[in-house]
Amino acid sequence: MSQPLPVTVPIVTIFGGSGFIGRYIAQRMARAGWRVRVAVRRPHEAGFVRPYGVVGQVEPIQANIRDDASTRAAIAGASAVVNCVGLLGESGKQTFEAVMADGAGRIARIAAEEGVGELVHVSAIGADPESDSAYGRAKAAGEAAVTAAFPSAVILRPSVVFGDGDGFFRKFAGIARVAPLMLIPNPDTKFQPVYVDDVAAAAALAITGDVAPGVYELGGPRVARLSRLVHEMLAVIRRRRWLFAMPRSMASLQAWAGDTAQKASFGLFTNTLMTRDQLRMLAKDNVVAPDAKGFAELGIKPTPMEAVLDSYLYVYRPHGQYDAIQESAARLWN
Repeated sequence: MSQPLPVTVPIVTIFGGSGFIGRYIAQRMARAGWRVRVAVRRPHEAGFVRPYGVVGQVEPIQANIRDDASTRAAIAGASAVVNCVGLLGESGKQTFEAVMADGAGRIARIAAEEGVGELVHVSAIGADPESDSAYGRAKAAGEAAVTAAFPSAVILRPSVVFGDGDGFFRKFAGIARVAPLMLIPNPDTKFQPVYVDDVAAAAALAITGDVAPGVYELGGPRVARLSRLVHEMLAVIRRRRWLFAMPRSMASLQAWAGDTAQKASFGLFTNTLMTRDQLRMLAKDNVVAPDAKGFAELGIKPTPMEAVLDSYLYVYRPHGQYDAIQESAARLWN
């Protein structure tokens, strides 16, 4: 039977630790022997993180980064803090400015006041105060607030992140499962997909290793256009679909309709397909800058997506996991 950890074990607080990237960081820190506080708004929905460690090692706690008191309570006593909180779309009080700018600054300020040793802030490639996208501007404002309050912070800017639980390849795979053809907005936009556990490894190294402060842009081994990535995803899920470039006017109308429906329903409907702000982001390449620090400086070799996609996208195949069995049987008889 596993034994609880002694109270002297260092504590890391991971804001957004039950989210896509956060849960991978939580697992890595638990394996490294740390106590892990998974700080989320609804801890009753994050109970699945407890088995990441031994009894009492990984615990979801309540925190809202729009509030000083709960943020401070989540940070108190921690040796390190990670902020993984992000939004792809706004809803009610959860705005880009409130969460990704003000919230990020609040975490950094309180972490400094509480004497935290290490702060890791997960941002995104595309953070730019001059961005056409409100998301990009809020990310940039968050980075500026973090740097001002906690100068030794490590800021990680990943490109589009893939892995089990992602919202990128799984979204397109879900569309391919029901649609005979696929309309792709901005198909020539370039991405540099990065494996989620590589991002988690970078965060863990920033917490436990000797990593210089500053910004690190994280991208996978390969740059590819969006249309190419969708083609490769279709090959993995064994589906043939016609791909067409979605006209800009059609994409804009679809995004406007989704945003309008969300606003008119007072949040009862959420535009999960594509918002107008996401469409603006999609118009710009999402790749590591030539002069940026990245995985090389961290000593991490990024994982190619070809080594991972099959492990979680198989569920979108016509017969799920049984497609591979049928293919294997067919080879035996041929």
